[in-house]
Amino acid sequence: MASGNAVTKTGGIFVALGANLPSAEHGSPHATLEAALSLLAKEGIAILQRSSWWQSGPQPASEQPDFINGVIEIETVLSPVDLLAALHRIESSCGRVRQQRWEARVLDLDLIDYRGQQQTGGQGSDLVLPHPRLADRWFVLLPLQEIVPDWRHPLSGAALPDLIAAAHPIRINKL
Repeated sequence: MASGNAVTKTGGIFVALGANLPSAEHGSPHATLEAALSLLAKEGIAILQRSSWWQSGPQPASEQPDFINGVIEIETVLSPVDLLAALHRIESSCGRVRQQRWEARVLDLDLIDYRGQQQTGGQGSDLVLPHPRLADRWFVLLPLQEIVPDWRHPLSGAALPDLIAAAHPIRINKL
């Protein structure tokens, strides 16, 4: 488990998961996502709730394969920066190599909300909370609504139904 500043509250931390390429170690995107869920415990991260898996086209639209997406609510003593580092370690261990934005990927783990905290990056970290594109992504909003229907955006205070109505619609199906 990573060391860092301990946090004592429970839950209220949300991570979006996505994959659209098979990994050498785990196989299909779905299998890789399930493996990532198992790897979270090794980083001191407990899953409190998880959404269904959802299938959606790539955003922005491209010729990439469809993504499998979901959202989890977690509990951890890791600080936001240490949690992000742990998520990146899990991505790397599953074969993710970051090359360019919006590329096809073996695994994507995004910290979307950490108990309503607001961070703008800086101080040696590129972490922005809540996730800056959260409100534009049906593939995050719909799974999030499934597990915490009363959640509100930490900056705007907007409810999930309002965020979903305002976001650009995409092709998405619950699996």
